[in-house]
Amino acid sequence: MAARKPLIAGNWKMYGRRANLGELEVLWRSISPVAAHVDALICPPAPYVQNAAWSARETGILIGAQDCGTESEDAARTGDVSAAMLADVGARFVIVGHSERRALFGETDAVVRRKAQAAQRAGLTAIVCVGETRLERDSGQAGDVVVRQVRDSIPDDAESLVIAYEPVWAIGGDRTPTPAEIDEIHHIIRGTLAQRFASGASDIRILYGGSVGPKNAAEVFAVGGVDGALVGRASLKAADFAAIILAHPAAK
Repeated sequence: MAARKPLIAGNWKMYGRRANLGELEVLWRSISPVAAHVDALICPPAPYVQNAAWSARETGILIGAQDCGTESEDAARTGDVSAAMLADVGARFVIVGHSERRALFGETDAVVRRKAQAAQRAGLTAIVCVGETRLERDSGQAGDVVVRQVRDSIPDDAESLVIAYEPVWAIGGDRTPTPAEIDEIHHIIRGTLAQRFASGASDIRILYGGSVGPKNAAEVFAVGGVDGALVGRASLKAADFAAIILAHPAAK
């Protein structure tokens, strides 16, 4: 089996303005020599997805969104954004089930699954986020929580699917799991995918997220089961995000 091409995704969250899109050109100048070996993705806030797609049109940078509705097509859902709309303005990926959506907006595994299905129907690749809280980690439930989230949050189609493991307690903080802890959970996720899908499970990329930055990216990427990263605010600055991408062994 050919090695899975790494994916380094930047989640801008609710940060940035149109002026930040100028960073895409700077980013591309830094990473273009390794673009054949590493996929780079930027997911700006929804109002800027179309602008980002336009700004990246002559580069190899992929553009995605941070969330989508549970309906892939038109529906009476005031304020919601469908996956079809995101695809229409140039998105190719969409993040669903991020821990902030689960915690702040009460999104259940069933809701996340419907969003992932909507994304796939619209031709987008769904990046499904999973991860345990600090309490769940300390009580020895991390593996069980992640298995449940993977089992109940992902659609039945292994195509156009990425998993992002983001331990909730490591997001935006100064502590990340050890390489051994990351490897353990990624191994559990890979095994769960293998049980779920008769074929195609080995092609699904599993990313690590949670305070990934230029200083620790190489250590994270050295973990065998990690196929890339989901990066937060460090992806807003081209220099920092490029440093993370170039830290991947595939970029050497």
